[in-house]
Amino acid sequence: MPSPILTVDELTVSFRTRKGTAEAVRGLSYELHPGETLAIVGESGSGKSVSALALMGLLPKTAQVSGSATFEGTDLFTMKKEQRRSLRGGRMAMIFQDPMTAFNPVHTIGDQLAEAIRIHRHEVSKKDAYTEVEDLLRQVGVPEPGRRVHQYPHEFSGGMRQRAMIAMAIANNPAVLIADEPTTALDVTIQAQVMEALAEAQESTGSAMI
Repeated sequence: MPSPILTVDELTVSFRTRKGTAEAVRGLSYELHPGETLAIVGESGSGKSVSALALMGLLPKTAQVSGSATFEGTDLFTMKKEQRRSLRGGRMAMIFQDPMTAFNPVHTIGDQLAEAIRIHRHEVSKKDAYTEVEDLLRQVGVPEPGRRVHQYPHEFSGGMRQRAMIAMAIANNPAVLIADEPTTALDVTIQAQVMEALAEAQESTGSAMI
């Protein structure tokens, strides 16, 4: 078996509150290998989302993180902010629970996906980025992608917003893809379709997935 692409060791996340320190995650450890899918299972409030946000560097300033998370040989928690920002959305990407709040409501889906591409690949022109966006939306099963790129998040159904979020996450061929309960609040039929789109996206990028 190849070496793990991500190693999490004794990850602990706590928050400062008026009543003292509250521990959201305690001593989480695992390894993720290239191309592997790892499921983290727990009841609501057990810290699944918090552990994912910790890896992405998206926790609020009130959070205290200890332990280590080594991605491709580098500890995520000790790297500089610029490195972390470059990594996020590039080599590591996340699909959030609620795509309605994850997307900016005042910008079109096409603009937001194109921006995600051009932030990490400066050499890509705006026109070429839009072409990639159409291809990505088509890949994850969004109908009429040429028209949909000009629409706003509220014009997408819940299932299509989640597909667009998957498209954004895989735009830069990440090595690790974190899916934070990607079928929350969707009906069973749409859940199955989103999971199928996610599996196809993982296969096309070769990403390891949590």
